[in-house]
Order: sequence, then structure tokens, then C-alpha cells
Amino acid sequence: MDATGRVMFRRSTSGLTVLAHSFGILSLILLLFWLLHYRGGLNLESDISERIFNVHPFMMFFGFIFLSGEGMMAYKTIAAEKAVQKFIHLLLHLIAICMGIIGIHAVLKFHNKENIEDFYSLHSWVGIATFSIFLLQWLVGFVLFMFPKASPGTRARALPWHICGGRALLYMAISSALTGLMEKATLLGDKYHSNQARTINFLGLSILLFGIFVDFSLVFARYV
Repeated sequence: MDATGRVMFRRSTSGLTVLAHSFGILSLILLLFWLLHYRGGLNLESDISERIFNVHPFMMFFGFIFLSGEGMMAYKTIAAEKAVQKFIHLLLHLIAICMGIIGIHAVLKFHNKENIEDFYSLHSWVGIATFSIFLLQWLVGFVLFMFPKASPGTRARALPWHICGGRALLYMAISSALTGLMEKATLLGDKYHSNQARTINFLGLSILLFGIFVDFSLVFARYV
């Protein structure tokens, strides 16, 4: 590819990355607005079960969608040495796993408090599958690419699977979030045209757009 083509793709990647950051921040704002304004806040040690539950969507979105997406973009879009990009990528995904553990603990604690069955819905099935595969992906990636580090040939063969797996996991996390939002809206019995229902809808849309623009920015970054 000539210099002109690289400049074009660099500009496109930069714009797409800005859009991804913007939708990620918008999603976080809408999520906090929903949890604080409509759902009474979040507190893992609260005596109010709903506040315990609210820790779950915050931790799962912040970790498995926002930080995961940012970690994926960090490896391709941050102007730094490859070792720095790799470390940021690794660290953000490790933080995501820690937040995911807290988020799962929160929803199990809520279920126990309310005598609700665990893992009964499509949302929970997709969510626990996403967490399990995400953890496996991180462990395998650490062993192959960080320490003890596989041979160059093995890393080259594993890299496409690692990349595709990461992209698939991001969309699995988004699918889990969207089914979770719809499940919660149904359980709340909220009217379709209420302000809370609109907030949930815009939140779901912004989460989806965040994932789309993360994916776009990664694809365009390959040609820079």
C-alpha cells in the first residue's frame, strides 16, 4: 500500500476510534443515569436487594464491554511500542476479569437474597459462557504471547484465532448485555413509552454502536 493509502486509512481509523470512545462513554453515562436515577443506586453491601443487583450490570458493562473494547483498540490504535500496547491490552482485560467476578458475585448474592433460581435465562447462559471463554482466552493469550511465550511459529498460527476470539467475545458480551436489559425491562413491567424504558433502549443502542465502531476501528487499523 502506498503512502497516500496509509494516510487515508490512518484518518479513517482515528475517526472510527473517536466514535468508539464516544459511544463507550455515552453508554457508561446512560448506565449510571439509569442505575442512580431510576434504580436507587448500587451497593454490594446494601440491605436493599435491588442496590446489590445494580452492581452486576455496572461491573459487567464496565469490564467485559467497555474495558474489553478499549483494550482491543489499545493494541492497535495507541501510538506506542508493541510491548507497551501488549501490556495495556493485557492489563485492561485482567481488570475486566476482576470486575466480572464481582459482577457475577453481585447477581448471585441478589438471587440468594430474593430466592431466585440461578442461570435460568438466555442472558445468564450467554453471560456465563462469555465469562468462561474470556478467562480461557486471557490465560491462553498470556501463556502464548507473554510468559513463558510460545515459539514464533506457534504465535503466528495462534494469533488469528486470538484476534477472532476476542472480537467474538466482545459481541457475545454485547449480546448478553442487550438480553439482560430486555429481561430487566420485562421484569420491571415498565411501559414502553416511559422515560425509564427510553433510557434502557438508548443504553442498549449505544452499547451496540460502541461494539460496532470498536470492530471497525480494529479492521481499518490493520491497513495503517
